[in-house]
Amino acid sequence: MAISIKPLADRVVVEPAPAEATTAGGIIIPDTAKEKPQRGTVVAVGNGKKDEPMTVKVGDTVLYGKYAGTEVSIDGKDYLMMRESDIFAIV
Repeated sequence: MAISIKPLADRVVVEPAPAEATTAGGIIIPDTAKEKPQRGTVVAVGNGKKDEPMTVKVGDTVLYGKYAGTEVSIDGKDYLMMRESDIFAIV
């Protein structure tokens, strides 16, 4: 999936996974009680810093902090833009 933005330096654009709609026991969670997702798919990657090449690539599924990144809307969809250091792991 191509988006019309190119992050600079060590920044990454992530498409958050949808929030869970039901619990493991089958209880439906209302929109107001849903937690922010902490998993998403990388859709754009910057070139990295001079001494630090990027380790994530487009298409990777990543885990990040609950309040990491800045919410941006691109072409009508919501994404998170964050530094690579805000990403905890590649799943």
